[in-house]
Amino acid sequence: MLGCGLDPQCGAFRRQQINDSLSSLVLLAAAVCTKAGKAIVSRQFVEMTRTRIEGLLAAFPKLMNTGKQHTFVETESVRYVYQPMEKLYMVLITTKNSNILEDLETLRLFSRVIPEYCRALEENEISDHCFDLIFAFDEIVALGYRENVNLAQIRTFTEMDSHEEKVFRAVRETQEREAKAEMRRKAKELQQARRDAERQGRKAPGFGGFGSSTVSGGSTAAMITETIIETDKPKVAPAPARPSGPSKALKLGAKGKEVDNFVDKLKSEGETIMSSNMGKRTSESTKVYVPPINMESVHMKIEEKITLTCGRDGGLQNMELHGMIMLRISDDKFGRIRLHVENEDKKGVQLQTHPNVDKKLFTSESLIGLKNPEKSFPVNSDVGVLKWRLQTTEESFIPLTINCWPSESGNGCDVNIEYELQEDNLELNDVVITIPLPSGVGAPVIGELDGEYRHDSRRNTLEWCLPVIDAKNKSGSLEFSIAGQPNDFFPVQVSFISKKNYCNIQVTKVTQVDGNSPVRFSTETTFLVDKYEIL
Repeated sequence: MLGCGLDPQCGAFRRQQINDSLSSLVLLAAAVCTKAGKAIVSRQFVEMTRTRIEGLLAAFPKLMNTGKQHTFVETESVRYVYQPMEKLYMVLITTKNSNILEDLETLRLFSRVIPEYCRALEENEISDHCFDLIFAFDEIVALGYRENVNLAQIRTFTEMDSHEEKVFRAVRETQEREAKAEMRRKAKELQQARRDAERQGRKAPGFGGFGSSTVSGGSTAAMITETIIETDKPKVAPAPARPSGPSKALKLGAKGKEVDNFVDKLKSEGETIMSSNMGKRTSESTKVYVPPINMESVHMKIEEKITLTCGRDGGLQNMELHGMIMLRISDDKFGRIRLHVENEDKKGVQLQTHPNVDKKLFTSESLIGLKNPEKSFPVNSDVGVLKWRLQTTEESFIPLTINCWPSESGNGCDVNIEYELQEDNLELNDVVITIPLPSGVGAPVIGELDGEYRHDSRRNTLEWCLPVIDAKNKSGSLEFSIAGQPNDFFPVQVSFISKKNYCNIQVTKVTQVDGNSPVRFSTETTFLVDKYEIL
C-alpha cells in the first residue's frame, strides 16, 4: 500500500505542496489591524482565503508577550513583523526563512505610506482610504518580494500622472475651440445669406446640409436656428417660405410644437406650469437689465452686486458688496471729460480708480479724469473708471433681514417667515424669497400672506413674490403649514433688483476738460443679488 505522502489525492500531500510554494516566497500579506486582531485592510500577495488571513490576524495578539518589546513574533509556519501605530498595528506576515532585516525595512516603508493617505490613524479613516492603501501596497511588494521604490516614487505611481494624457486633452480642447469658432463663422455666413435673400425677394437658402460638416450637426443646427429666430422676432413682415426639402431647422421647429402640445396637455390635467421666462427671471435679473430709453452721448452705468450669508438663528456670517461705474461715450467730441463724483457713503467702503485715471485729482477734488488731459476716453466701449468694495460682518448693514421660524406641530411644521427692510433709502423690486420644501408631501397650506406666492412642485420650492419693498412697505410675513422637519426649510434664498445703489456713490455732473463746460449725460443704476442665503 502506498503511503498517503505519495498519493496526489491525499490531503497531507496537498498541504505539503502549499507549504513548499509558500516557503519559496518571502512576504505573504500586509495588513492593518486593531489591537484585538480585527483586520481593517489586508493585501495578500499569495493565494490565501479570507478565513485563513482572518485566522492569522486573530491569532497575532495572542502570540505577543505582554511587557516585552519586540518587533516580530513567530509560529511554526509564519513570522509576524509588526509596528504599533497608536491603537492599530501594521503587520507583515512573512515566511520563517525571510531576512528579518529586510522585513523591518519593508515594514518601515509600509508605516510611512499610511499617513500619506490617512489624516488620522483611526479605524474609520483607514477604512475610508482602503483602496488607496491597497494600490500603494502593490507598488511596494510584487509577487512576494519588495520593489526598490521610495515614498516619492509610490506617490507618483499611484497618481498615474500621464504626460501623453495632458497632451491629448490639450489637443482636444484646441480642436473644440476651433470647431466652435468655425460654427459661429458658418452661422454668421448663413444668417447674412438669408438677409441678402430677403432683401432681393428670393427664397432663403435651406440649412439642412450644414449638419454634414465636421462640426456636430445637431448642436450646430440648433444654435443657428435659435440665432435666426431671435433675429427675426422684431420683424413684422412674414418670412418667405422655405424650400420643402428636409431641413434640420424645420425639425427643431417641429420639436418645439411637440413641447407646446405636451405643456398644453399637462395644463389640461390640472398641472401648474411656469413659463420659461418666469422660471428664469431670477437668474436673468442678475445678468440683464434693460438700459434707459434716453441714452445720452455720455452714459454711465452704476452697478452693485451683493453676496450675503446669514445664519438661521441670527448673525451675519459674511457680506461682500462690489460696485463699479462704467462709462460709455458714443460721440468722440465728448472724449475729453471729467466726472464729478459725490460720495456720501458712511459704511467704510474701499474705493479704487482705474490705473489710467488721475488718482490725486480724484482724492483731492472727487473728479474722475485721465492722467493725461490731452487724451480721450475710448469711444463706443464700456470702460470701468471707478470700483468699490465693502466687506463686513456688521448686522446693521444687512439691507433686507429674513427671519424663518419653523416649529414642529402634530401634523408636520408651521413655518413663519418675515422680512424687514433696514435701509429705508432703498427700493427693492421683483423680490423673490425661495423656501425649499420636503419632497413628496404635496402643496403647503398657506395662512397669512403679504404679496403673492408660487409653488413649484417639480423643484420642491415655495416662492414668495413681492413686487416692491420700500420705506412704505418695509415689512411683511408669510405663514404656511406642511409636513416635514425644521431643517427641510433651509437654506432660504433671496433675489431682487433695485434702481438705487446701496452705497451712496453717484455722478452728479460731467464737464469738459477745456472750458469746464457742462455735458449732458444719462445714468443707469442697478443693485443686484449675486448670492443671498439664510443657512
